[in-house]
Amino acid sequence: MAKLAALTGTAIAATGAAHFVSPKTFEPISAAAFPKDTGTWIKRNGATEVALGLGQAVEAADRLRDLLLVGQRGLEELTHRGGLHLRRAERADARVV
Repeated sequence: MAKLAALTGTAIAATGAAHFVSPKTFEPISAAAFPKDTGTWIKRNGATEVALGLGQAVEAADRLRDLLLVGQRGLEELTHRGGLHLRRAERADARVV
């Protein structure tokens, strides 16, 4: 789910950036809703889409990062405990010899 949210956020942000790269593409759509000062509204809409898209992508990345950190901590704990058991077993073997 986090991947889909990140992908969707990235797509929205890219669409917003397209408002600045090719504003004429958005004129027919924006002119109907904003007949006065259409160019300014295209930029405002683009900025809003970039902000919302990046916000969604970053939030998804944060959730994924948190999940990965929990997994990493779990692996560290297992590795540490496994290492302790191995050292104890090596010490026990050394005493027997």
